[in-house]
Parts: sequence; structure tokens; C-alpha cells
Amino acid sequence: MEFGAVLQTNPPASRTIQLAKLAEVQGFTHVWTFDSHVLWQEPYVIYSQILAQTQRIKVGPFVTNPATRDWTVTASVFATLNEMFGNRTVCGIGRGDSAVRLTNGKPTTLTELRESIHVIRELGNSRSVDYNGSNIRFPWSRGSQLEVWVAAYGPMALKVAGEVGDGFILQLADLDIAEWMIRTVREAAEAAGRDPLSVKFCVAAPMYVGEDWEHMRDQCRWFGGMVGNHVADIVAKYGSDGAVPQALTDYIRGREGYDYNQHGRAGNTHADFVPDEIVDRFCVLGTAAQHIDKLQQLAELGVDQFAGYLQHDNKEETLRVYGETVIPALTDPVSATG
Repeated sequence: MEFGAVLQTNPPASRTIQLAKLAEVQGFTHVWTFDSHVLWQEPYVIYSQILAQTQRIKVGPFVTNPATRDWTVTASVFATLNEMFGNRTVCGIGRGDSAVRLTNGKPTTLTELRESIHVIRELGNSRSVDYNGSNIRFPWSRGSQLEVWVAAYGPMALKVAGEVGDGFILQLADLDIAEWMIRTVREAAEAAGRDPLSVKFCVAAPMYVGEDWEHMRDQCRWFGGMVGNHVADIVAKYGSDGAVPQALTDYIRGREGYDYNQHGRAGNTHADFVPDEIVDRFCVLGTAAQHIDKLQQLAELGVDQFAGYLQHDNKEETLRVYGETVIPALTDPVSATG
């Protein structure tokens, strides 16, 4: 299993870069950041500094969207970073949440999402693509390699992920829901004539190493509120029965509103409706042994990467414990002698 650290680009940018460097030291393979240009600093500028000050780690948005940036601009950024630092980028993309809702916009359609994935991936891989009636490519790009991973929850979005995504991003660590979504994505990939095992699976959720469960839950309850935005959209479209697992829909019945000024932040007062049970199911909390146990179960379901959110007060210690204990426990050992 690979491991990613999910950061917010809060000022100072030097703090984000410092955490990314620490993540690499502790054995993480990826650093992801939010991409919401009003709430936080511009991530692509910060990626350039992270890549310049590290050796191996890959960077990417968690997640960008087709609405706030022209698709060719997005592809150009990735291709440029790849030319400067080697192929060390990955594009996570979804329909859009805070980046579009904060300016009174709406998430894009699945058709737009599908089309944007094609354009970004072709240009990001130094290939030509038809765009707005023109066949274009970057004349300066040679050998760029870019995977596009799709963040999704609802049945139709999961279908898109299986049909066109290089990877699938699930932003919660509930075992039952993960099993359903992985199966749905693989079935869509197979129906589209793809090898279902070729789609990489990333589960993302807050990771907090500790023993004070009340404190850990309070630090990570915001995540259930953030996920609730997407679930509310699904329930509005499909209803609360049948289309998605009941465990994913029941908890939002008490949801009354959401303040994007507190988006993705510990102590979010609009996440009070999220019960302890959901925090425990959606996040990865507890001792190192408890983290290892849950991550092993996710790996058995086919999860290739766990990306842990670090929006809490225990960032460095959590990274340390992962580097010294959790990551080695989920890495296949290699013997010096046969």
C-alpha cells in the first residue's frame, strides 16, 4: 500500500512545504492538497516549491475541478511541473465543491467531468487532443506522464470513474461503503472493456494517532460535515433508499446547513450533526495498532493508497508514528538472503 498526506495550503506556505518534506522523510509517497482558490493559497505555486525541496514524493490536488480553471491551463501546469521535476504529479479531479459553491456556482455535469478528464490527460501526457473545435498539443512537452484520478460518491459518478479514470478517490474510510464503491467502479470498468484491476483505488480520510477518543473525534468531526455536502447532493438526486448504501445516507438527516468559511477545519460548528459512530467509521483513529488493523482491511478490499488528512492538532506526531510503525507494517518485507 502507498501512503499520501493531505494538506491544506494555509499560510504560511513554508509550513505546507515543511510538512510535505516531513511526509517524504517518513516514507509517504504522495502529498495532496485542497484546491479551493478562495479559501486557501494557490496550490500549484506551492507544488513547485515542494517538488524543488524533495526527491521522490508526488504531488497533486485533492481535488481540482473542470469549472474554475480552463482545462488546457490545468494540463499545462502539470506538464510544466513534470518537465521541471520529472514525472512527479498526479491529477485528482471531481465535479467541484467549495471552489465553485463559494462563488455561487454549481458542480459541473458528469459529461463535462468526463470531457475534461480526456483533455487534461491527453495534453498532460504530451499528446494532441481535440478541444473547442481545434486539434492542439503542447509543442514544448516531451515525455510528460500524468494520471487522472476521479473523486466520486454517486452511482453515475462512480461509473465515470470506472470508465475513464486512472484511479478512483473515495473520501471516507468506511469498510462497507468502500467495498460497495470499489465493486461498482470495477464493474463499470469491466463493462467498458477495461481491465478492472487497472484502476487504482485511493481511500482518503483523517488520520489521527492517539488514545483520547473524545478529542480525536472532535478534531476530525469536520470530515463528516464535508462528506455530507456530497451525500446531500446524492440524496437529492436518488433519494435515501436503494441507490447508495444506507450507512452513507442516514447520518445527514440532521444536517441543517453548512458554512464554507469553516470548510475542512477542526472545530467546524456545522458538523455537530455528525455522530461519533460516523466519525469512527469514516476516519482512521486510535493507536498505531488500530490504524494498522483498519488499513489492512482496506488493503484486502483492493485499496492501493491511503491518503490521510492532517487537518488537526497532531500533525507531526501522526506522521512520525506512520513512518516508524504503520507504513512498515503495511509494506511487503524484502529478505537480504534467500
